[in-house]
Amino acid sequence: MTAVHEASQEASSRQATTALTLATIAFAICFACWVINAILVTYLVQNGVYDFTAQQVGWLIATPILTGAISRVPLGILTDRFGGRSVLTLLMLVVAVPMYLLSIVDSFAGFLLCSLGFGLAGGSFAVGIGYVSCWYKQEKQGTALGIFGMGNAGAAITSLAAPSILTYLALGSEPAEAWRYLPRLYACVLVLMALLFFFGSKPRRFADAHKKSLAERLEPLKHGIVWRFGLYYALVFGSFVAISQWLVPYSVNVYQISLAEAGLLAAIFSPWIQL
Repeated sequence: MTAVHEASQEASSRQATTALTLATIAFAICFACWVINAILVTYLVQNGVYDFTAQQVGWLIATPILTGAISRVPLGILTDRFGGRSVLTLLMLVVAVPMYLLSIVDSFAGFLLCSLGFGLAGGSFAVGIGYVSCWYKQEKQGTALGIFGMGNAGAAITSLAAPSILTYLALGSEPAEAWRYLPRLYACVLVLMALLFFFGSKPRRFADAHKKSLAERLEPLKHGIVWRFGLYYALVFGSFVAISQWLVPYSVNVYQISLAEAGLLAAIFSPWIQL
């Protein structure tokens, strides 16, 4: 019995590690998609592809963040009900659609609508937190969730990689069309990650969580500490997102540096904000 129990524990530990690893990678990819507009919109304006005003640029950068923030509560509820594996997989597939459609739009309204859609990628944080928590005992959840939170590095990935990708795509072609392959690439990565996550991880959720009513799921909102820590999170994480997004267009417009240099600056600066 002891040998069987130890073997079962070892298998469960491996599954937990796999779940944490895949969830963290998926979150990083979703986060990279979530902040794509900071690089892409700056590139389009800088190269004269679109003459978006400063106000329109602000809307395009802020809209995905707003969608991601608002979607976290319903996505968290869906995670409790159906499990993180199914919800996160479906979320990545859904986000891939507006991300791909971003490559074919030709107006501010089109960019705004697609940004509303792929902004759902920001809700992956709530899904991943719920999924990862199920795999670990309470005394280990802090470490596990800290590792999962490293997926915020997805912002740095986009800041570093997207300018170079755009430069490469523009070789031998016009910037007016070359940029369209970037959101298509992101959409393909989302689909591939969704498949890898679904087939590489196991379903898991807290016992009886799916039996709770909507009123029971919203019960935490009655406690002041939830709102207080929500305010703390808005100030801390909101500052990180705001600076990581605006540092790119600000650096390009004010200091006249290249998009790649601005992306590098944002990638270097962002991790310190997270700490």
